[in-house]
Amino acid sequence: MNFSGDSACASGSGCVKINDYYSQCQPGAAPANPQPDPAPTDSAPTSVLGTPTATGTPAGTGPGTTLQSGYYWIRAVEAPNFHKYMQTKPLYSTGPALLGDYTTAGQFQVVDGQLVQLVSAAGAKPETLLYGIVNPTRQINNMSLAVSFSETKNTYGKFGWQGDGLTWSVEGITRPNGLAWYVCTGQQLYINLGNYLYQTPSGCVDETIHYYNDKTANN
Repeated sequence: MNFSGDSACASGSGCVKINDYYSQCQPGAAPANPQPDPAPTDSAPTSVLGTPTATGTPAGTGPGTTLQSGYYWIRAVEAPNFHKYMQTKPLYSTGPALLGDYTTAGQFQVVDGQLVQLVSAAGAKPETLLYGIVNPTRQINNMSLAVSFSETKNTYGKFGWQGDGLTWSVEGITRPNGLAWYVCTGQQLYINLGNYLYQTPSGCVDETIHYYNDKTANN
């Protein structure tokens, strides 16, 4: 928005629009026009209320279907996963990160580079959290990293927000697009280390995933 620089990509590259705030020239990429959500009504808080702590419990009962203070829903905004929400399987437990139905959406936040999921009941103190873990072993075409949730903190890279989009970065890897994710078999989420919408592995689709702060998740 309000960018006054070059308006065309170099020969051999395509302009890929990620959302209203970010587009990128990518070699060999075809132009794409995903439909982003409207900008949220408030900015992302930098931390949840209180201090994130793990209680040693591998799972919780879940915070319910009303968004708790300091947390977000995280969802995709492009087909075929339009308004599919991040969650774990089993729900509110250690396991792979995936996109699923809005009725079982998880609640998340990024705190000091950690992606945390609230799994305790609404209002419970101390809160029970799980942490998003990035597996450093490359998978699927050697260009993706699996994400799961654990009781222990992530030690490989850092999560963050770029606008309303969820990013991940690590020293030693230069990603063409920090917002690029894959959704593959079983709706499982992987970090895409390559270009967005270019050479997508068989059985996967490209997605960007974004925080959403309405009171309830919706489809």
